[in-house]
Amino acid sequence: MLSLQEISDRFEIQDLMVRYSHAVDTRQWDLLDDVFTADAHIDYSAMGGSTGDLASTKKFLADVMPNFPAFQHMVGNSAVTLDGDTATGRTMCHNPMVMPGEDGQQSLMLCGLWYLDTFVRVDGQWRIKSRVEEKGYMYIAPPTPGMG
Repeated sequence: MLSLQEISDRFEIQDLMVRYSHAVDTRQWDLLDDVFTADAHIDYSAMGGSTGDLASTKKFLADVMPNFPAFQHMVGNSAVTLDGDTATGRTMCHNPMVMPGEDGQQSLMLCGLWYLDTFVRVDGQWRIKSRVEEKGYMYIAPPTPGMG
């Protein structure tokens, strides 16, 4: 049976993952300061993105994400292993992204990936210390007339 602390830790980590998705999907990059540790290492290279610290990741997102008119990050199926004030996790992410095309047409890029995370408790709050993306798939649907 899980202890109350373990249940709380799991819910807090789940909430952390949702806060990450919310920050990215609402383009509020500074909210990521409350998701990652100040010294976090973030590796998006498996899906064609950047690798670096929190500041460079926020800059990357701020520079690249405006190229996509719409996107969502849906996370779930987390497998979390707790060890006191640290934890590891593997969480699935489904990330559809609308891509602008010629003549106002748009296409849809579907990204399936896993987040491989190391979490730490800092001042009583869970944060992501390390995030590495693991590619599942990437599919770009052909432009659909009238989509846009």
